[in-house]
Amino acid sequence: MGWMAPLCLATGNTMVIKAASFTPRTSMRIMELWAEAGLPAGVLNLVTCSRNEAEILLRHPDVKGISFVGSTGVGRHIYETAAKNGKRVQCLTEAKNHALVLKDAALERTAKGIINSACGCAGERCMALPVIVAEEAIADQLVATLKRLISNLKVGPAYEKSSQMGPVVNAEHLKFVTDWIGKGVEEGAELVLDGRKIKVEGYENGFYVGPTLFDHVKSGMSIGDREVFGPVLCFKRVKNFEEGVTLMNANEFANGSVIYTQSGYYAREFAKRTHGGQVGVNVGIPVPLGVFGFTGHKHSFFGDLHAMGTDGVRFYTELKSVTTHWFSEEEAKEGAVLNSWDGMISFPEKK
Repeated sequence: MGWMAPLCLATGNTMVIKAASFTPRTSMRIMELWAEAGLPAGVLNLVTCSRNEAEILLRHPDVKGISFVGSTGVGRHIYETAAKNGKRVQCLTEAKNHALVLKDAALERTAKGIINSACGCAGERCMALPVIVAEEAIADQLVATLKRLISNLKVGPAYEKSSQMGPVVNAEHLKFVTDWIGKGVEEGAELVLDGRKIKVEGYENGFYVGPTLFDHVKSGMSIGDREVFGPVLCFKRVKNFEEGVTLMNANEFANGSVIYTQSGYYAREFAKRTHGGQVGVNVGIPVPLGVFGFTGHKHSFFGDLHAMGTDGVRFYTELKSVTTHWFSEEEAKEGAVLNSWDGMISFPEKK
């Protein structure tokens, strides 16, 4: 909503927001702020409903475009349905962002950046950094550093200033995340830190899952390939830069990707060769400024024009091409003919 609505309204459109089913009050409060700021009634609108009722928006003739953020399965359905009904669509979907850590990286600073990205918002954001691909030369040291730092995070209610990580959104999602942790154990990944064991005093019935760290995650393990949307960090080991880039690019998602290194050469090579649409160099959350597009690729995006930046403006506008010619007084009298395809003017022969 915060990304799409300003561009949509600034380009002269009205918008209907379908509030997130689990957190509708956030959208309601934002709507109140828009109204307090003086936005006229009917320009920005909010509906609360399930995905079943939202299907009406995908087909209604008065709706010209659809912007969506959510899962890949739902995004693909929205893209296919809305496009079939003649609408333009932008669907921002799942991610499994990877970071490549080379042996020359500043490890302590790198570990702090990784933890902030992986555990911020309890891992419930599309630009979380849930997979670390590290060169074997520094892998053991980095895992130990991550475990030490991540174990000290204070988990508690998000409204308490001392809390560094809050709960996940609801009981259903808590089960979803903890089931994924169990799946990782079944697949053979080494569970270095188990977030399922956490208990928050005074909030024993809260939806808390602690920071979780897996090591020796291999190719083909779904825990390292699918989006968990929780504070679950997977650690993969590679021999060198080439193996790391190849492993990362094999993933079906391409939202963001990061490299931690002190080498300008490898940073440039990574930026050119990674499939990720948002690229970070020693930056754990490479979300661009609003003047740039939010450029996810592969199964992280469906559509042609991305959110934000010039793509965002173009999505909410329709272009016109106008060809004009103004006749001089002489041309008008003599019956000049303009050949619009090449800009040449021909005159009929005088008799």
